[in-house]
Amino acid sequence: MFRFLHAADIHLDSPLRGLEAYEDAPVEQIRGSVRNAFDNLIDLAVNEDVAFVLIAGDLFDGDWKDYKTGLYFNNRMGILREAGIRVFIVSGNHDAASQITRSLHLPDNVTSFSSRKAETKVLDDLGVAIHGRSFPSRAVTEDLTQNYPQADPGVFNIGLLHTALTGRPGHEPYAPCTVDALRSKGYQYWALGHVHMREEISKDPWIVFPGNIQARHIREIGPKGCTIVTVEEGRVLEVEHHNTDVLRWGVCQVNLDGCEKEEECLERVRQSFEDQLERAEGRPIAVRVILEGRTSLYGSLHRKAPHWIEEFKGIAAGLIDVWIEKTLFRTGSKTSSKELPRDGSPLSALNEEIKSLRKRKPVFTDLVPELEQLRSKLPPDLLMDDSPFDLSDEEIEDLYGEITEVLTGRMLKQEGSDEN
Repeated sequence: MFRFLHAADIHLDSPLRGLEAYEDAPVEQIRGSVRNAFDNLIDLAVNEDVAFVLIAGDLFDGDWKDYKTGLYFNNRMGILREAGIRVFIVSGNHDAASQITRSLHLPDNVTSFSSRKAETKVLDDLGVAIHGRSFPSRAVTEDLTQNYPQADPGVFNIGLLHTALTGRPGHEPYAPCTVDALRSKGYQYWALGHVHMREEISKDPWIVFPGNIQARHIREIGPKGCTIVTVEEGRVLEVEHHNTDVLRWGVCQVNLDGCEKEEECLERVRQSFEDQLERAEGRPIAVRVILEGRTSLYGSLHRKAPHWIEEFKGIAAGLIDVWIEKTLFRTGSKTSSKELPRDGSPLSALNEEIKSLRKRKPVFTDLVPELEQLRSKLPPDLLMDDSPFDLSDEEIEDLYGEITEVLTGRMLKQEGSDEN
């Protein structure tokens, strides 16, 4: 029997986005969270006495500013070397974008697969064959599995691959392939990377995305970590997820239906924070607050949005390990006809215009044409996955919501001052 660890999408030293401007945020803790998560992975590999570690692409996050990232990585590989643990890596799209990475000399316990063709590394002592191929360039549109060999019937076969399969929301469709194509190779386990959400695609054979080891922004919510696989007599006995993250991201959806008083609203927000903290199991959390429901506080929430945001930050500060990434106001009026948009009113016109935009579903750069000019002047490295120009449907919807909140607040404030 032996065990191995499967990880992917480390993105060493990549920044966490969304809290940089937060006055009291633990900046150094945030900047170091990916390294701390990787340290947890190294400790896990040693403590669980795994035979080898698989990294299915995007170990790095594009080009480095200097060699510090590489020196840190080699040091951690040295820890695994001392423990007798081998490491096998395929490069992903972010790794292929790095110039320095290609010249990094790796320790002798680390094997990096070729980008020219699929290779097989046989571990005779374990009866294991690992098949893999690295990305030759940043944007790989071909099916790399076509050149992977058929399984060796005498050993336990593992396919190591960075791929989007048939496509996943929020991820570029790199190295596309089908589940049937993977099954046709006859391997017992496919160690995939590229998709940041953990997903067990199949159990016969096992096809697994472990997700990334540390969430980096609000689109990566929930636990993050890696997978440990136990193998006995040529078959998978157990596949276990292990958390490695040190900072967790979450969404606090606060239902304000029937909420009449400010104190009640604040208490519901506090309870939502406490629920997220409990689920984080002792980790600090970064949250997006979304206020929903129909409440008589609707007008106040929109007119005095900055006041409410500071109140929520005060609650978060009192809980010590909570930081607010953003607050969205999506409440509706409960009873007051004065607060409802009237036909022909500015609020009614605003709502109709937003509805029209949503139906047309324009591209983000169509809304602000100048952004397309800026985009055309930027280097390719800045336009990889998570490009700020390529917003998801959910992010576009959030943008509409924020625009509506700001304009609604100003209109309601203006109406209130006119009546006074």
